[in-house]
Amino acid sequence: MTSVLDYFATLVADDDTLPLTETALALAQDAYPDVDLQATLAELDELALRLKRRLPDHAGLPEKIGALNRFFFRELGFAGNLNDYYDPDNSHLNTVLRRRRGIPISLAVVYMELGEQIGVPVSGVSFPGHFLMRVTLPEGDVMLDPTTGQSLSEAQMVEMLEPYLSHATESLGSALRMLLQPATSREIIARMLRNLKAIYLQTERWQRLLAIQQRLVILLPESIEEVRDRGFAYARLDYLRPALEDLKRYLDDRPDAEDATTVESQLQELRQRTDQAGD
Repeated sequence: MTSVLDYFATLVADDDTLPLTETALALAQDAYPDVDLQATLAELDELALRLKRRLPDHAGLPEKIGALNRFFFRELGFAGNLNDYYDPDNSHLNTVLRRRRGIPISLAVVYMELGEQIGVPVSGVSFPGHFLMRVTLPEGDVMLDPTTGQSLSEAQMVEMLEPYLSHATESLGSALRMLLQPATSREIIARMLRNLKAIYLQTERWQRLLAIQQRLVILLPESIEEVRDRGFAYARLDYLRPALEDLKRYLDDRPDAEDATTVESQLQELRQRTDQAGD
């Protein structure tokens, strides 16, 4: 039987074939081991089919976007979960579909799936603090808020960006253009996982955090920082040997890292606990 991590590794093995919706949905397997992924994907297909049937054969792009927005936001009632923004279920697509509530990035994944099935070229934009969507029209690109479907002006986006700029003198315009580039599927999945990582760190749900870290290490094999963080998660759960292996691997790779002293201190503590456990 294929484990959930093996399945995830297969999904994310290649950038060119990474299926965004299925991979995003697979994240729910940590919280919902019995989730029926294929049934949920079929539910999405059925929603797209309902929408397709309403479109004229030769519907243009603006007409399709208008129909998608009405269907998604008005009829189905998808919206941001403002009452419980940090609920992990806002990142689990099976629950987002059932409750019609989510955070910008999970809503965007559902919207993009429906858009793709009716021929609307929607891409995700990993904007700081609020994931956006980018729709390419003949007259130019339009940025949409995934929680409302409303288009955003440059002035609105600059205002959203200001709190995240490191230097007041930095050009807002050039920073904005860089940030509005389409995100890859891998980048979108990484952001979803890091949202969950932040929640589980805050709420000290270490077993769930470890599951997220396992996925991040698979998704981002070049990121030694995720190996370090998996080591810390192992340590929280008293999985001493895997914790030692991960933290040692991090220091071997980054002996001059800013946090090297902190990691070395944790390593020494783990070695002492391992010795004591062996007595």
